[in-house]
Amino acid sequence: MMNTMAKRDYYEVLGVSKGASAEEIKKGYRKKAKELHPDRNSDDPEAEAKFKDVNEAYDVLKDADKKAAYDRFGHAAFDGGMAGGPRSGGYAGGGQQGDFASAFSDVFEDLFGDFMGGRGGQPGRARAARGSDLRYNLRISLEEAFTGLTRSIRVPTSVTCSACNGSGAEGGAEPVSCPTCSGMGKVRAQQGFFTVERTCPTCSGMGQIVKNPCTTCHGQGREQKEKTLSVNIPAGVETGTKIRLSGEGEAGLRGGPSGDLYIFIEVTEHPIFIREGIDLACKVPVSLVTAALGGEIEVPTIDGGRSRVRVPEGAQSGKQMRLRGKGMPALRGAQTGDMYIELAVETPVKLSSRQKELLREFEEASSRSNSPNETGFFDRVKQFWDGMKG
Repeated sequence: MMNTMAKRDYYEVLGVSKGASAEEIKKGYRKKAKELHPDRNSDDPEAEAKFKDVNEAYDVLKDADKKAAYDRFGHAAFDGGMAGGPRSGGYAGGGQQGDFASAFSDVFEDLFGDFMGGRGGQPGRARAARGSDLRYNLRISLEEAFTGLTRSIRVPTSVTCSACNGSGAEGGAEPVSCPTCSGMGKVRAQQGFFTVERTCPTCSGMGQIVKNPCTTCHGQGREQKEKTLSVNIPAGVETGTKIRLSGEGEAGLRGGPSGDLYIFIEVTEHPIFIREGIDLACKVPVSLVTAALGGEIEVPTIDGGRSRVRVPEGAQSGKQMRLRGKGMPALRGAQTGDMYIELAVETPVKLSSRQKELLREFEEASSRSNSPNETGFFDRVKQFWDGMKG
């Protein structure tokens, strides 16, 4: 029989008043459990006994029936000689190893449950899982990026099983609660002083199992298929633009929501235009004569049209001219970029005898003023050489 005379009042052990509420009792228990835990009091030989007293007190006072019996009869309510005592299968006694382990499991959950993801969970809490997001790389031309387009794409993915309507069970029956974990998705195992919680091996944490798996999807609730989607590509997209199609990704597990499909745009290089944001650049070769005498040239535009550009007399290679509003549209907004024309003066090749003769006559008739850049450069070179001699 338990020596009740040596026992401290349970309320006193937890540091609360006799009329304390359940929340106050729980707070008092947490405080005392942290304060008296053996790991924090290794130098106190009585630490484990004090910690057991705290758990014993909390094990009684947290239970409404046990608390009522204790308030009426005190420690005598749990004397093995009374009806309902620990030896008769009723109220739990304070000094039993099993009760201490159970109480410690409570303090472990109270102190660390939130950090580890909360208490076990509720039956059926994870019956469905969201499907994965998918990525599709789409190449388009610069002209298509200019106008925008609608493109049909074929995407291999997981779709909701048509045979079981996503339930994973034959005939579309609902999954049942896992008998191993009672739908919690986790199981506990006692390892000496600690209670260890692990994912249920039977249901893999789902909390439910399928008794008769669907023969089409083998209990997954989804099957592999290829689906065709129509994708609207807005004008102004560029390489790296990402378009999200909500719910068009992989189907969820056992009826869970589908993931999303992300379209990543790649705009291929153009043989004529170079893109710089919303602006375009185009290098246009011009003849030596046109560059010297001036004239007009015809250049293409990204919309398929043509624009006439006036080349000034004496134009040099690298000279730029701007065509306003002939660039790319902005992806968001009404702005349109410009197109920049860069002249590249071309030196004539494969000259005939007559052409060479004319060029020599031209050279003889030329003066320093006809080639100011050349004249200025060689004047600076002469000064450099004279300086080196000095």
